Amino acid sequence: MSAWNQALDAAGIRAPALRDDYTRQRELAARFKRSAYLAARLLLPRPLFPHVVAATAFMHHGDNLLDSGPLDDRAEAYGAWEREVRDGLADGDSGHPVIRPLLNTITAHPRLRGHVEDYLRTARADLDFTGFATEADHQAYIDAYSLPAFMLVACLVAPDGDATEFRAACRTYIDAAQRIDFVNDLAEDLADGRLTLPREELERHGVTREDLEQARDLPGTRALIASALDRAHTTLAASHPLTHLVPEPGRPLVRALIAFDHLTLTAATQKGPALLKSSARPSVRGAVGVLVREYGAARRVGRETGAGRHADVTAGP
Repeated sequence: MSAWNQALDAAGIRAPALRDDYTRQRELAARFKRSAYLAARLLLPRPLFPHVVAATAFMHHGDNLLDSGPLDDRAEAYGAWEREVRDGLADGDSGHPVIRPLLNTITAHPRLRGHVEDYLRTARADLDFTGFATEADHQAYIDAYSLPAFMLVACLVAPDGDATEFRAACRTYIDAAQRIDFVNDLAEDLADGRLTLPREELERHGVTREDLEQARDLPGTRALIASALDRAHTTLAASHPLTHLVPEPGRPLVRALIAFDHLTLTAATQKGPALLKSSARPSVRGAVGVLVREYGAARRVGRETGAGRHADVTAGP
């Protein structure tokens, strides 16, 4: 039996049609960010992994609707999706293959329902997004979109009881992760008409949008990119306490995700102004090292806490 089927069994997902739904969502989650998917597969207890897959796939499906195509088409598609999700929440059932597993995961992890509702209330903030004027605008975007989207998944590894401190730490982490994405994906975002560095920062460094779009290697563009990377590094360093707020079975995954972001930052720093032409790729060797180290830690935690077996690195997908 494959590791995936074992995870579905461990999560109590027995109905064939529902297992097929979760399997389709696993494929969507794996395509979006392979390193994060592999980390979740290897490091999370088996009973939790399918539920993380369902929440992640739901988040990415909504993100794709908000980002893809002309604005009017996106608004119409997302509006129809939001209505379908709300109907599913009200009825407890849905004919949509993304919503069905989400509803089952809500049954297993009821706290997710509130985070889905929070996400639906604010996700439209991404529809009209083309960039920021100020740092305050960046912070507002984190509160309105990035954090509610991240909490769809993060709530599944949250501690019981008062989660105020946990949510604040999650906000620091997703602020850092978003900053890394914004500077690392500058070339792609500019090509899509989105300037993700605050315009006040461009003005402070004497840089124009055209300088960035034309990938001009100037003292100002070098300083702008270095400043953005430095701020991302400082914010990511401040997110490390999140690891200690997560119950032990989730800590290897959180450490791995933070380590992956550090690897991306290192690669982006080395690339510098060439980020205006293409994104930096983190070290594959470094990522493998992170996974091997944290897999050993996850196995030890599983033995000590009885948190559920983890995937076998030699097993099928």
